[in-house]
Amino acid sequence: MSVATRTLLIAITAPLAVCACAVGPDYRRPAVPAVAGYATTTLPDATAATPAIAGGDSQRLVAGLDVSWQWWTLYGSPTLDELVAQAFKRNPSIVEAQAALKQAQELVSAQRGFFFPTIGAGYTFQRQKVAGNLANSVAPGVQGNGTNIQAYQNPNTSPYNEPLYYNLQTAQLTVGYTPDVFGSNWRQVESLEAQAQAQRFTLEAAYMTLASNIVSAVVQEAALREQLEAVQAIIEANRSSLEILQRQQQQGFVMRADVAAQEAQYAQALALLPPLEKQLEQTRDLIRALAGTTPDQDVAAGFRFESLHLPQELPLSVPSRIIEQRPDVRAAEALLHSANAQLDVAIAARLPQFSIDGTLGGTATEFAQMFQAGGPFWNIVYGLTQPVFEGGTLLHRQRAARQALIQAAAEYQQTILTAYENVADALHAIYSDADGLKAAQRNEDAARVQLEIAQRQLDAGLVYQLFLLQAQEAYQQAVLARIQAQALRFGDSAALFVALGGGWWNRSGEQVKY
Repeated sequence: MSVATRTLLIAITAPLAVCACAVGPDYRRPAVPAVAGYATTTLPDATAATPAIAGGDSQRLVAGLDVSWQWWTLYGSPTLDELVAQAFKRNPSIVEAQAALKQAQELVSAQRGFFFPTIGAGYTFQRQKVAGNLANSVAPGVQGNGTNIQAYQNPNTSPYNEPLYYNLQTAQLTVGYTPDVFGSNWRQVESLEAQAQAQRFTLEAAYMTLASNIVSAVVQEAALREQLEAVQAIIEANRSSLEILQRQQQQGFVMRADVAAQEAQYAQALALLPPLEKQLEQTRDLIRALAGTTPDQDVAAGFRFESLHLPQELPLSVPSRIIEQRPDVRAAEALLHSANAQLDVAIAARLPQFSIDGTLGGTATEFAQMFQAGGPFWNIVYGLTQPVFEGGTLLHRQRAARQALIQAAAEYQQTILTAYENVADALHAIYSDADGLKAAQRNEDAARVQLEIAQRQLDAGLVYQLFLLQAQEAYQQAVLARIQAQALRFGDSAALFVALGGGWWNRSGEQVKY
């Protein structure tokens, strides 16, 4: 290696050994609210139980019990498990979140490239004809093999100077480097890494949300099927009562007004059926969409409450763990970290910018002579640029970045408060809805007894038809209320699993692709 080449390489690469000093404040996690519990009073050890009914089991909260990644398997339905697995593979929202994460990771890798010099190689070939009057000033001169390429000059004859024809070939290597003296690129990489982390937790949230939506849709389908059966039973009971009254009217035992009242009750019961059938089909359409299929493709068989098992032991993470477990909180913190780094980038933009550029090459009329004597060339250029007047642009960008940091910090704090609220709401719902189901079942039992008594009294001629109609309506409302209470109990467990973070930290790398 020639002395010139070694000198050029040392001059270009020496600044690489210089350590950059990153300006601006380093990121520090802000203080979070000190939370000792999820309620102002001590929560009961277990919920109320409603025996011999789906979803009526007592549930117990276990402090410190970890959240399973596949928490939906606790419902004990293989069909539900298959549905969630299919959705994870085929739902477009997952593909979208995966692509967003990969894009963010590639942007980090791209930004890291600015830590290294840029190297480019070039080659040009020229065929030139130079006017005789100018040829002496631009003639290539002596080449590497000793040949002197000059224009012909003869002041005694005409033409005095003949044009000069020659080839010119140039090969060169260019190296450019911008030292990250004040750490602007370090901070830019730091910001992009934080954004990639936010996308990672957005993907985790996408999995969790998809699983939660499927469970909610399955519970809704089960509730609608139960309601349809209840309404069909009510319709059948009203139809039987109507037939009895019509026969009694023909025999002169009841008045036409009693029959008309029962006809109206029967019509009202029939009117309940179409809306429920519509909701059931729409819920099935929703399940198909969540599973990543079109409406003409069917998915798992219909769900019923009897096919679902209510988890009897529920995890209860300590409040301090929520910040680590919730994907939305982790994503908000990552965006806060990114905003902090962007402020540092804005500060560094107002400081001097350094650059180093070098060129090493050769030029000659023949390719083999470019790096012989007379052909090689090189140059080194050091540059420094200090912004002096930018019309306030850089200053206001720095101020805007500071406000963005304040905004991100506020959003982070709000996300934490929302997370605690979600857990508290889920816990209150678990206890309250357990009591609600017990009360709804008690009300249904009482309404059933009243209906049976009213039917016997009507058959014995002791009461009017209106009394039976009132008992039928009360029982109908009690049955529907009990079904809704069952659906709430199944849904509350899913809400708690999601509020606690969904267990993504317990998943192996093979279960979900990044």
